Amino acid sequence: MKNTNKRSLSEYDEQDLIKQYEIEKAENILQLKSKYRKIVNAGIASWVKDFQAGQIKIDTVDDLKKLIELDLQLQNDDQD
Repeated sequence: MKNTNKRSLSEYDEQDLIKQYEIEKAENILQLKSKYRKIVNAGIASWVKDFQAGQIKIDTVDDLKKLIELDLQLQNDDQD
């Protein structure tokens, strides 16, 4: 005997599932951005510490600039 029962979702259920998926996706992105910002901030703090200790010279600020730009980009993405 062949089972011919099919389960279908109502339009409301489908929209609800899509909304739930989008919310979970957005939450995951926010969590990742938060983790990335912590890494960037730790990198900035480490750079400043090394600079203050005289281990980094002024001609190597490009790494700090990249970290700051990344942090600003992550902040701007959060505001959009």
